[in-house]
Amino acid sequence: MSKSKPNILFITSDMQRGDCFGAFETRGARAPHVEMMADSGTRFSNCITPNPICMPSRASILTGMLPLTHGVYDNGIDLDPNIAANGFAGQLARIGYNTGFIGKAHFSTFETFNPTGTPECRFSSADYDENWTGPYAGFEHVELVTMGHLHRKRPPEIPPHGQHYEHWFNARNKDGEAFKLHATGLPPDTGAANTWNSALPAAWHTSTWVGDRAISYLQEQKENPFCAWVSFPDPHQPFAPPEPWSRLYHPDEVDLPEHRTMDLDRRPWWHRAALESEPQIDDDRLREHRKKVSRLPPQTDEQLRHMTANYYGMISMIDHNVGRIQAALEDLGLAENTIVIYATDHGEFLGDHGLYLKGPMMYDGLLRVGLVMTGPGIPADNVVDAPVSTMDLCATFLDYAGVGKLDGIQSETLRPFIENRAASRDVAYCEWNMQAIRAGVELHLKTVRTKTHKLTMEQISGDGELYDLFNDPTEMDNRYGDPAVSAVQRELEDMIKERPGPLLNNLPAAVGIY
Repeated sequence: MSKSKPNILFITSDMQRGDCFGAFETRGARAPHVEMMADSGTRFSNCITPNPICMPSRASILTGMLPLTHGVYDNGIDLDPNIAANGFAGQLARIGYNTGFIGKAHFSTFETFNPTGTPECRFSSADYDENWTGPYAGFEHVELVTMGHLHRKRPPEIPPHGQHYEHWFNARNKDGEAFKLHATGLPPDTGAANTWNSALPAAWHTSTWVGDRAISYLQEQKENPFCAWVSFPDPHQPFAPPEPWSRLYHPDEVDLPEHRTMDLDRRPWWHRAALESEPQIDDDRLREHRKKVSRLPPQTDEQLRHMTANYYGMISMIDHNVGRIQAALEDLGLAENTIVIYATDHGEFLGDHGLYLKGPMMYDGLLRVGLVMTGPGIPADNVVDAPVSTMDLCATFLDYAGVGKLDGIQSETLRPFIENRAASRDVAYCEWNMQAIRAGVELHLKTVRTKTHKLTMEQISGDGELYDLFNDPTEMDNRYGDPAVSAVQRELEDMIKERPGPLLNNLPAAVGIY
């Protein structure tokens, strides 16, 4: 196959807010290499995630489908292997691309109720030989981080469990010393939830490992075009970067949200219900995990500053490795024919409205994500403000590779916006059927976002939430049902009803919680 087709290098983080993508955004996270990508390429200022949590959003990126079409409507539901194999990676592999995945995939469930047979399942991972490298989800070569996030009280899986990072980490974890270093908090200790300054050497951190393995993969690409998804597990909680990244931002100097106290009396009923209901899980351990890890208690300003400083440090550590990967592209002579994309799966509340992590409150801190593209044919210093989705990357990759749009997907190529500044679009879609095992209440949420407004409808109760993002960017005033904006509300409700694409008739059952 001719090398004339562009290489595609897709780099993602996990849970990185759209306003934390460098100096072109509003918060103080420094990301100089992503900033250089934006200067030399195109960024999308109104890109949203098709779902605000990991598994559905990642499945949508891979397949180009909305969650209720591919079936991964919540965490804990595995992506059908046949659907996964027909995503962009499988399609590109069929026309001669080398396809690789490095890092956190999360196309199938890690914390399962029982073994499921997938390489990401904490039980079934032991069934895979330590030299196994795929294929998986359409990618011919994979090197995986299973859980991806180093918690303080739960060490990485111990071989034969786990996958490539876990095997690599445990080779350095003599007598558990490496994990003890990770769990050791260097001062100061503010008591911030899920937050500490890890004593783990930076060389042993997942972000360094992903960067190293990505560079190694690039060094093997010689003849055929390649498409590689490089997936960093951070800045997902726990917020525990190693030095020097834990010291990069002084807590007194980070920015806090203007509105950082709970205001549930001003919100639809499901905000309070999702925070206060008991997760409906029979397993005591998993129920406590949902209550204590997925929900954080209120934080003082000092604690939120520490959390934010560490979150920013994790972003900068990823950006450092993005720079290493870009340097490798240059050194290997691959840069001139490689389109590089940087994005994330979804955002993080980080104190907005007194909230942390993620949940069924579709604020822009969670919904809006960064998206930057650079490379051959990508115009420099181009900003697209049309509402788009990371789901659109599937059709975009296929377009640049010369593959036509696939039947049955909702993804639309972003190429017209890149090549024609006059291109436009009205709306982007997000949807989430949240299970009661997550937060004790079942919700069917559908969201549409335009350049100026956002409407979320809860389909079971018929209640809704509407924000004027132009006049109320911090989303303080819920205008749902306000006669003064009734015409806008009707227009957005029609957009929800016109949701494109087929709906899966029989949604699969959960096999775990995440």
